[in-house]
Amino acid sequence: MGLSSRAAPGVEQRAELAAVSACHLADAVTLTAWSTAAAEDALDAIDVLTAALSGISPETAEALAAVVAATADARRRLGLPVAPDPDPGAAGEPAMPAPRPGHQAVPGAPSRPRPRRRGLGPGYQGIRTEC
Repeated sequence: MGLSSRAAPGVEQRAELAAVSACHLADAVTLTAWSTAAAEDALDAIDVLTAALSGISPETAEALAAVVAATADARRRLGLPVAPDPDPGAAGEPAMPAPRPGHQAVPGAPSRPRPRRRGLGPGYQGIRTEC
């Protein structure tokens, strides 16, 4: 499946913001910079983006199934909670992040709810300084 030349309203801006935020995070981390909450949030972000991109096509979902497996493995190695493994015999469906308990899928909504926010909230955009 090919992608369209124009994204839905707000998608390109949000994708760019996610990429810029990931770059800022990568620039800020050192071996000792990670906390349990920070690692869990980063892995949640990877899972949410993977789930969103997997909605493009079954082929994309199949290609990204390795990312889902890798984040689950990283959670295990870091001692973080891991969602139960999907049913391996489920008609060849690729592994996808499962909705959190108590959340119900809504048509048109992302397949996985946003991770619980920690920190200053969605409106915080950092401290800007003139250099």
